[in-house]
Amino acid sequence: MSFYTSIGKKAIHLRKEVPGHVANRLQAALYREVLYLIEQGVLSVADADDAVSWGPGLRWGVMGPSLQCHLGGGTGGMQHFIEHLLPVMSSGLWKALGNPTITPELQRTLIEGVLQEAGTRSVEQLAQEENELLVGLLSLRT
Repeated sequence: MSFYTSIGKKAIHLRKEVPGHVANRLQAALYREVLYLIEQGVLSVADADDAVSWGPGLRWGVMGPSLQCHLGGGTGGMQHFIEHLLPVMSSGLWKALGNPTITPELQRTLIEGVLQEAGTRSVEQLAQEENELLVGLLSLRT
C-alpha cells in the first residue's frame, strides 16, 4: 500500500481475493450493459460512449458510486438513498439490466461504430489523447 501511494497511485486494500483486478471487474459490469443496450438497438456505440463519459464517468472521476448515492439521497444522505431510492433501483432498474449475446452482428456493430467514432485517429493517436487528458485530470486532483 505504501509503495503504490509513494508513486502517486491510489492503493486499495482487498479484503478477499477474487479473479481479476477490481477496477477491471467494475468496468466489465458496466460494459456488459453498454453492449446490451447497443445489441437491443437502444443507442449507437458513440452514444453509449458519450453517455458513460459525460455521465457517470465525469462524476466518478470526482468521487465513487457510493458517495454519489450519498449525495443522491439529499440531506438524508445514504440513509435516505437506502430507504427510498435503493428499493426502486433494485426492484426495477436492476431487473431490467441485460445480458448481451455476443453475435457476429453485434461484433460488426461494435467494430464499425468504434471506427466511425475514431475517425481518422489511429489507436496510437487515441492513446496519446487519452494520456494527455488523464495527466491533466490527475494534476487537478492533487
